[in-house]
Amino acid sequence: MAIALGILTSQAHAAGTASEQANVDVMIRQLNAVEAVARRSAELPSDGSTRYRLDYNRLAADIARIRQGLQDYLAPSRAQPRDAAELSGQYQREGTQP
Repeated sequence: MAIALGILTSQAHAAGTASEQANVDVMIRQLNAVEAVARRSAELPSDGSTRYRLDYNRLAADIARIRQGLQDYLAPSRAQPRDAAELSGQYQREGTQP
């Protein structure tokens, strides 16, 4: 009975890990899509009439950083220290500067 319980416990743990990996894979695909939209939006011409614009390039850089963190989680590298840089979080620009 103890052996059967141990086998069930290890299978449940493995299923949780597979489920988590699947969820992280979904998040990475979604971030890829959002980043692609942000990069395309950054290339759109500005009408010049708005005072503030969304800084798509900065947003795309933060998305890339988040994606890299998720990928590092899935395949951690123990040999190198972790990069602790923060996200920008500021996506508003004044004027029509690129």
